[in-house]
Amino acid sequence: MATRSGACGSEVGERGVSEAEKVAKRLAKLYPDAHCALDYSNAFELLVATVLSAQTTDERVNTITPTLFSKCPTPEALAETSPDELSEIVKPLGFHRRRGKQLQALGEQLETSFRGQVPSRREDLEQLPGVGRKTAHVVLGNAFGKRAITVDTHVGRLARRLGWSRETKPLAVEKDIAALLPDEDWTLLCHRLIEHGRKVCHSKRPQCGSCQLAELCPSAGTLT
Repeated sequence: MATRSGACGSEVGERGVSEAEKVAKRLAKLYPDAHCALDYSNAFELLVATVLSAQTTDERVNTITPTLFSKCPTPEALAETSPDELSEIVKPLGFHRRRGKQLQALGEQLETSFRGQVPSRREDLEQLPGVGRKTAHVVLGNAFGKRAITVDTHVGRLARRLGWSRETKPLAVEKDIAALLPDEDWTLLCHRLIEHGRKVCHSKRPQCGSCQLAELCPSAGTLT
């Protein structure tokens, strides 16, 4: 059964919920094939790719992960690879020495704390090197099919422009979205918001004139 988190006792009105649901339905029609932009074939690969996506783009991560996963297909292999070797592989992403050490530590902790398995609880994921709430939610939503809201820069920006939230902190934005929309939609909704943010609702010069959400967006025409 679909639920909304935090809706009871909140300041979210029925009109706000209704408008948000209209936007969500419109997004579903616009981006029926929306999905995670990172290339992966299992929970371990998604976890590693998401950790690497910090301070770079998904597209750049996808250019180096085939080499990385060929050499390190398991947490055990990642743990046994030296940080220097890992740094060379991820060098195109920047901060390569820090990333190399982080990846090796990630492999070690998966081995020692979780028997080489990616945990399926947010609290456990957040114990891992390089994993915060956003990364944990990407893994939970996409690898394990759990209902999770991932607030990246696109989701946060669009939530504010659509009038879903006034907050700037990701956790606060997450709670506002959770109060507006049923949890069964959360993972795909975030992918659709991200795609719309990349294609239309840019941080600078959003294309309001051609945006198919304009009639539902309180910010349409007010942004420059």
